[in-house]
Amino acid sequence: SHIKKLEICGFKSFVDRTVIKFDHDVVGVVGPNGCGKSNIVDAIRWSMGEQSAKALRGKGMGDVIFNGSESRPQAGFAEVTITFDNNDAAGKESLPLEYRDYPEIAVTRRLYRGDGSNDYFINKTPVRLRDVTEVFLGTGVGRKAYSIVEQGKIGMIVSARAEDRRVLIEEAAGITKYKARRRQAENKINLTRQNLTRVNDIV
Repeated sequence: SHIKKLEICGFKSFVDRTVIKFDHDVVGVVGPNGCGKSNIVDAIRWSMGEQSAKALRGKGMGDVIFNGSESRPQAGFAEVTITFDNNDAAGKESLPLEYRDYPEIAVTRRLYRGDGSNDYFINKTPVRLRDVTEVFLGTGVGRKAYSIVEQGKIGMIVSARAEDRRVLIEEAAGITKYKARRRQAENKINLTRQNLTRVNDIV
């Protein structure tokens, strides 16, 4: 699967709704310093569920919402939708069953100013952050996967510890989703054991 388009509204410098189409094999974004090129990469990472404001070059998550200018009032929310083509047979296999038959997968994140609440949607249906994470597990596209390599990160990857490099290799091999599911199953087993212990105590 590949990215078809990115829709940005109220996110950082993109106060008006902006649509960026990825309709070629190679797409370049050019412009002078400070024009918002890096904000496009930040928008992609944020829409995939990034939880670290530092990773988005901000102090707090609220910093991603357009903060106003001399001529424009601040935005009340930030919203980014990333749409993937889902017609590749091999790519479908990495998705949860409920999303394999859709021709497109559109993941949306919305953050409101004030209460700081987040909404996540997949194909316009409200979902949890966990659901968004599971869509990207094993695809190489997730917020911490190898597909997004920022300025200055090449050297970090080259000089990374073996344990850190292994994470990238496992993601490329497509086994991270199975490891995540195993952890979830183990957590459920532990919770069930604790509940059984409490029941035995009561008995």
